[in-house]
Amino acid sequence: MKSRDAVQLEGSASVGDPYVPERGNGGYSVTRYELDLDYRVASNRLSGRARLSAVTTQSLKRFSLDLAGLTVSKVSVNGTKATKFAQRDDKLYVSVATPLPVGATLTVDVHYTGAPTPVTGPWGEVGWEELTDGVIVASQPDGARSWFPCDDHPSAKASFRTTITTDSPYTVFANGTLTSQRTRSSRTTWVFEQPEPMACYLATVQVGQYESTTLTESGVVQRVLAPSALRSAVAHDFARQPQMMALFERLFGPYPFAAYTVVVTGDPLEIPVEAQGASIFGANHVDGGRGWERLVAHELAHQWFGNSLTVRGWQHIWLNEGFACYAEWLWSEECGGPTAARLAEQARTQLARLPQDLLLADPQPERMFDDRLYKRGALLLHALRGTLGDEAFFALLREWTTRYRYLTVTTHDFIDLAGAHAGQPLRELFTAWLDQPKLPSS
Repeated sequence: MKSRDAVQLEGSASVGDPYVPERGNGGYSVTRYELDLDYRVASNRLSGRARLSAVTTQSLKRFSLDLAGLTVSKVSVNGTKATKFAQRDDKLYVSVATPLPVGATLTVDVHYTGAPTPVTGPWGEVGWEELTDGVIVASQPDGARSWFPCDDHPSAKASFRTTITTDSPYTVFANGTLTSQRTRSSRTTWVFEQPEPMACYLATVQVGQYESTTLTESGVVQRVLAPSALRSAVAHDFARQPQMMALFERLFGPYPFAAYTVVVTGDPLEIPVEAQGASIFGANHVDGGRGWERLVAHELAHQWFGNSLTVRGWQHIWLNEGFACYAEWLWSEECGGPTAARLAEQARTQLARLPQDLLLADPQPERMFDDRLYKRGALLLHALRGTLGDEAFFALLREWTTRYRYLTVTTHDFIDLAGAHAGQPLRELFTAWLDQPKLPSS
């Protein structure tokens, strides 16, 4: 058995989130990641150096990072070679010779190599994945460990710099602003800077033979990266995204990042996915007829709800998905389609036919991405809108995104803020929608 002193010197290898019980790490808080990656597309070979800047939150002699499927060759802490490190159970454990006190600066350099693959869990495969010709990284909820050592939990947000060198025919996208691009011989190095804090699951690298189309340079710069064969369909299907942006800025507040990039892969994808400052769609989501436009709105809305405001734990995921689903309805209302009220009525009818066994406030891990959660969350917001009226409801949403900009949030945070805007008790409304499995009557 470990002594009390030993326990105090060892950071927890989990943050204790029951939805991802083995992810996240205790004892420190990361403030910045600097990733230097070299990737060979043909062989799917990744060589990386990750530098993590952190501050200790307890005295530490041993701590852990999340990392899966890649081999670590060297670790240093504050410029000194680590006395010992080991990999097991998708963790990298690092020991230092002299304990670090609370509040100490912690700089960790990790050198690693391997052939990255997605990690498999209750939600399927997530993380780094090869395409027919390139790479997609979609890590929600816990796949970041498939390509870099990290504190892989949504409550742990940090700034990022991502440098990636790969074969010159390929275009690379990573989060943030492209600050440098240089080509030497047949290889190109791309450097991206993401200054706003970001959860690791929202960090991404996209590699493909893409051409870039600028949708608008007025206001928020919006671009689409897509194969040239999809040029015409992409131009049509994303043509109204600037109007979506204008609507959401009016209703939700200023867009929280420097730019917005959509990546359309040449391969089909099961669903589109969000990353910070970006969204990724499959070729199957582009049909030249705007058949998937509701998902264009959904993924854009995640930049406010999920990316700027990030859930503190996965049980609060309705704050991401319910808001993004409701944004679909708001866009439909704006562009002359069915109103939010009509779509809410349709969603209620659909949910009434399905099992009534989901608690929105705590859906359980296996139901994190259940469509009922998305629709029920949107219905809660529509009910709240009806109670508050449009002026107070959208004022609430704007204050929500402003007060918690770049921070983490919980369901109770939203309930408290809504109460301040209501001028009337909201307990019954929230209890009915959040804490009872049965669909409320109204």
